[in-house]
Amino acid sequence: MIRLSHTRKALVISALLIMTGLLGQATAATTTAQGDPAPIVSASPTPSVTAPSFAPSPSPSPTPTPSKSSPRVENTAVDTKPKGRTGPAGSLLTTGTKGVALTFDDGPDPDYTPELLKLLAKQHVKATFCLVGTEARRHPDLVKAIAAGGHSLCNHSWNHDLKLGKKSHAAIRADLERTNAAIRAAVPGAEIRYMRAPGGNFTPAMVKVSAQLGMRSIYWKVDPRDWDQPETESRDAHRKRIIRIVQQRTRAGAIVLSHDYAQPDTIAAYRVLLPWLHKRFQLVPLT
Repeated sequence: MIRLSHTRKALVISALLIMTGLLGQATAATTTAQGDPAPIVSASPTPSVTAPSFAPSPSPSPTPTPSKSSPRVENTAVDTKPKGRTGPAGSLLTTGTKGVALTFDDGPDPDYTPELLKLLAKQHVKATFCLVGTEARRHPDLVKAIAAGGHSLCNHSWNHDLKLGKKSHAAIRADLERTNAAIRAAVPGAEIRYMRAPGGNFTPAMVKVSAQLGMRSIYWKVDPRDWDQPETESRDAHRKRIIRIVQQRTRAGAIVLSHDYAQPDTIAAYRVLLPWLHKRFQLVPLT
């Protein structure tokens, strides 16, 4: 009885040990399954590591578009806000009235400015002359003749420096003041109400300094490019091109750009243009 009892006890203990081992394995398996970072089936929200490879990536932030509006120019001496549309850096593009303004740059020229003045006087037309300081200093008699004819005076820089507008405010001021001084040396007390940047290369700095000196900045609406004559273009063809462009593009209120310095074909063109324009428009100096 005792041997049998021990045997049974041994069997029971063995069975218990086997069951305990099986339960331990089951528990370990369950723990491992719960700790798997990438379960095959999961009810939780899809983690980033399981996102499909074809999922679209987030759109990049759009590149900021530069503002199209130019910074306002503060004018402490004169209001330079034009009545019509504006040119570069707020320069005047039109007269702001129905009048058409003829403007002549780069002079005075001893060969061609006197011819132009005679043509203007014959048609009783007043224009605007944008004078280069070095030329005004060389030919003060022509500056006097321009003013005596009732034409408006415009500062066109000292020596036509195309990069003047990119210089410091002090350098721009010195250049424009030197030009005004040369003009007023010929015509004391002359009113110089306008400035045109060499090459039309206006900058906010140049417009601002000009305004502080009492000058409004003028661009243009019509440009026949009378200074640009290709080698393949004859003088007659060049003259006709100037006439054609001015006649086709001039509208009421336009500022027309031309040159009296070293441009004989321009003078020839205006022998035709002046009577044609005078019949169709009110030709006015910028005042």
